[in-house]
Amino acid sequence: MILTNKAFSGFSVNDIKKAKSFYQDKLGMEVTDGPMGVMELHINKDSKILVYPKPTHSPASYTVLNFPVDNIDQAVDELSSKGIRFIQYGGEIETDEKGIFRGGGPLIAWFEDPAGNILSVIESPERGM
Repeated sequence: MILTNKAFSGFSVNDIKKAKSFYQDKLGMEVTDGPMGVMELHINKDSKILVYPKPTHSPASYTVLNFPVDNIDQAVDELSSKGIRFIQYGGEIETDEKGIFRGGGPLIAWFEDPAGNILSVIESPERGM
C-alpha cells in the first residue's frame, strides 16, 4: 500500500506556451512554471495538476480534467464568450445546441484545450466531487 496523504495528476500537451495561455487567460486559472519545462495548474492551495510537454503527444480519448460549477449554463456562456467551443455529441450522450448533456445525471459540457485534451464543466448538487 502507498502511504501518502497527497497525490497529484498530470497530462501532456504538445505546446506548453499555448497551454499556459489557454489555462491562464481563457480559464482564469493560476498557472506557474515548474521544473524541467512543465507547468502547474493550481486548483487550490494544496492541489495542483502537472502539465508537461511531450513532442509525441496524442490527446486522451477521455476527459482529463473536470471543473465543477454551480450553474452550467452560465459557465458555458462565459467560456463561449472567450472563444471556447463546446463539443457536440450525439447518441447516448447527445448534447444540446450549447454543448450541454442534459440526459440524466449531472449536467456536463465538454471542450478541448489547445492540445486536444478533453475537459469539462459539470454541474452537480455535490460540487465537492
